[in-house]
Amino acid sequence: MEIDQFKQLREELHRYPELSGNESETSKRLRKFFHKIPSATLHTDIGGYGFIADFRFPQAGPTLLFRADIDAVAVQETLPLPYCSCHAGVSHKCGHDGHAAILAAFADLLHRSPFSQGRILLLFQPAEETGQGAREVLDHPFFKENTIDAAFALHNLPGFPRSAVVCRAGSFTCSVISCTIQIQGKTAHAAEPEKAIAPTNVLLNIWQTADSWNHNVLTSSDYFRTTLVELHIGEKAFGVAAGSGYIRLTFRAATEANLQQHVRRLEQITQELIQPIPGLTYTIEWVEAFAANENNPGAVEIIRQAARKHHFTYLETDHPFAWGEDFGLFTQHFPGAMFGLGAGTAMAALHTPGYDFPDEVIESGAQMFYEIAHQILCGGMSIQHFVL
Repeated sequence: MEIDQFKQLREELHRYPELSGNESETSKRLRKFFHKIPSATLHTDIGGYGFIADFRFPQAGPTLLFRADIDAVAVQETLPLPYCSCHAGVSHKCGHDGHAAILAAFADLLHRSPFSQGRILLLFQPAEETGQGAREVLDHPFFKENTIDAAFALHNLPGFPRSAVVCRAGSFTCSVISCTIQIQGKTAHAAEPEKAIAPTNVLLNIWQTADSWNHNVLTSSDYFRTTLVELHIGEKAFGVAAGSGYIRLTFRAATEANLQQHVRRLEQITQELIQPIPGLTYTIEWVEAFAANENNPGAVEIIRQAARKHHFTYLETDHPFAWGEDFGLFTQHFPGAMFGLGAGTAMAALHTPGYDFPDEVIESGAQMFYEIAHQILCGGMSIQHFVL
C-alpha cells in the first residue's frame, strides 16, 4: 500500500472541511479518488452528499457494509498545520478526514487484492455530527433494495496507544438526544409580578427533576446522565416580570431503551407541571438523536481476531463511551460493531483545537477493515457467528 497518497488525501480533506449537510466538495474529492479504482461501482446521493463504493466479487456470499463519516465540526483551527483549514470556524477536529482516508485505503486494498466471493459496500456518510446522517442514509431506497449481512465502523480515540484496537460487546457508545422546552406565559410590570404568568417555577422544576435522574456509573447498564445546556427566563428588561423562557437539556444513556424511557418521563412531567397553570403553553423539540452502538458479540470476536492477526494491541473496556455516534442506528438494523482505533495517549481530545488526526493509523485502520472482511468472506469466521 502506498500510504503517502492516503495521507495526501487526508490533508486535502482537512484543508477544505464542510459542516454536516454541506459536504458537497468533500464528496467530490472522495469520488474523484475512485477514478483510479474501476472495480468499484459508485452509488451517489445517498442521504444527501453520501455515496457507496460497491465491490462485487465473482461468487455469491455475504454482503458487508463498512462506514466512514465525512463531515467536520464548528471548531476554529488554531494549530499551525501546513494543511490548515481554509474555512474559518470549521475544521476536522473529530478526525472524519482520517476515517474517510482509511476507507479509501481499504478500497485500494480491495482493488489490488479482491476476494473471490461476497460483496463489500463502502459508505462515505454525511451529517454524522448532527445524528441525521445515518437516518437519512438508511431511508434511501438502496437499503430497501439490498440486504446487508453485517456492518462495521471505527472511530479514532485520543488517549489510547496509536493503532490499539478498543472494543466491547453490548453498548460501545451511548444513546444521546437533546431537547429544547419552550414555555410561554404572560409578562407584567416588574412592580406587579403576581399579575404575570411566569415560567420560572416550571422550568426550575423540570431541571431539578431531570437532574435527579442521574446515575453516573458508566459501568452500569442503568447509566444515565442529564446535562443542562442552557436555561433562559425572561428578557433584559428590568421593568418587566418574566413571561417566557426555555431550557435545553442533553440526555445520554447506556441503552436506547433506557434513553427512551427518560424521554417519555420528561414529556409526562412537563405536561403535569404545565397543566394546572392557566395561560402557560409549551413545546418540546427533540434534536440530534444518536442511538447506542449495540455491538454484536460475534462481530466483536471477529474484530478481536483481526487485531491479533496484525499484532495490534487489543483493549476491551468495561463501559460504553459517553459520547454519541450515529453508526448506532446501523447496529439497531444490522448485526455488526464499531471499534475504536487509538490516536495516541498524548493526542488532544476530540472536538478541541489541539486535535489532529494521526496519519500513522490510516494503514492500521485499512488493515483492520480488510482482515474483518477476510475472516467473514474467506471462511475464517462464518456469518453464523453473528447469531446471539
